[in-house]
Amino acid sequence: MLADLLERGELSVAIYGLGYVGLALSAAWARAGAKVIGVDVDAERVAALSNGVVEYVEEDVRRAVADAIKSGRMEVTTDGEVASIKSKVKIVTVPVYLTATRPSIEVDFSAIVSAAKAIAQGLKREDLVVVESSVPPGTTEEVVRPVLEESGLTAEDDFYLAYSPERVMVGHALKDIEENYPKIVAGIGPRSAEEAAALYRKIAKKGVIKLSSVKAAEFEKLLEGVYRDLNIALANEMARLASALGISFAEARAAANSQPYSHVHKPGTGVGGSCIPVYPYFLMWVAEKLGVELPLTALGRAENEAQPFRVAEAAVKAMIREGVNPAEAKIAVLGLAFRGDVDDTRRSPTYDVLQGLLDFGIRPANIVVHDPYVKRDRVVEKLGIRLTGDLKEALAGASLALIATDHSAYRVKASELAKLMARPVIVDARGVLEADMPIYSIDGGRWPVERRSPVQEESRRRC
Repeated sequence: MLADLLERGELSVAIYGLGYVGLALSAAWARAGAKVIGVDVDAERVAALSNGVVEYVEEDVRRAVADAIKSGRMEVTTDGEVASIKSKVKIVTVPVYLTATRPSIEVDFSAIVSAAKAIAQGLKREDLVVVESSVPPGTTEEVVRPVLEESGLTAEDDFYLAYSPERVMVGHALKDIEENYPKIVAGIGPRSAEEAAALYRKIAKKGVIKLSSVKAAEFEKLLEGVYRDLNIALANEMARLASALGISFAEARAAANSQPYSHVHKPGTGVGGSCIPVYPYFLMWVAEKLGVELPLTALGRAENEAQPFRVAEAAVKAMIREGVNPAEAKIAVLGLAFRGDVDDTRRSPTYDVLQGLLDFGIRPANIVVHDPYVKRDRVVEKLGIRLTGDLKEALAGASLALIATDHSAYRVKASELAKLMARPVIVDARGVLEADMPIYSIDGGRWPVERRSPVQEESRRRC
């Protein structure tokens, strides 16, 4: 079996896609003793990695990848065909994209098809191909398998084909792979399933859960995400009601979650990243083809997409309540990454918060974005808004501080931010500040909220 080759240090694993997931996987397989071949279409990224420059938020990933490259146990290339020839295991982590959600959902499989075509050119008997990308159910069998079989080989009979969804969160991705969660595995047939399961048992300390079908494993991954999306939508909605009642949502949430069956999430700026905002649409796309309606899934997604604009509205109302002219005030938006202590800005709700502020007529020159991890951002630059890594610079002369991301740097007393500002109005949309002075907090019972939300009516209409 392929697991035996890994035990002897003779297994070569090609990782297609060297983004956040691909680099963490590369680190895990290198630490397990495999020879790793990293494949990416970004020539600049490949060149940097070849020179030992590993840009990643986790030190353990940076160190493992850099050490593997330096020792010759890992190489990187843009040539997926050669990587396929040189490897026994091929793991696909390239994304499947959403290109549109309205008026109809459109899914782009071009990246995963391109990877499959490259793999097919070097596919050999007894090779294993594993799709780890998050995909609409049916993708492995209906999209990837036909492309691979253009090689003249047949899945399950000549080569192994499996699906094993990545289950990582950037910030502790390597620990997620190796320690935190069991690995979900399913094969196109029993031989494929067992080859993949035996291999993943070598790196997943929590073991392997084998599902009965590839489609079930694809669905499982999306189910994790849509659960969180709906839970966050519920939290955002209930936080608005708690504020209207004049009570602390955080207090009520903590009490509710003392019961083992209650897992209410925290409210916030919205939902970002390349996963949770996308998965509901994958499910809705498949459901539409099957003639199945998912009204709750759609409503939760619409609720979370509206949230950043509600936050922008709350910020403007807070300034007006405190006698600050929004049109003239300097506004510091704290946090561009979609979640705390990472540099990942993909689908960050902060972008929509910024657009919401601009829609209220606030000039780009009056807004500054601070993030301790994000050094440069093309979207912010295009909006004409300044980005800085210096918190004091961001707050100097500001009348409003709007916390949009739960970075550790913002887990301080509100007065520490206020003393750096001109006329402190603080809006905490992530519930991270210690409120040692009056602030507007999304889960603290003091939040500008409409009793009747036209945004919610629009959300219902769109669903």
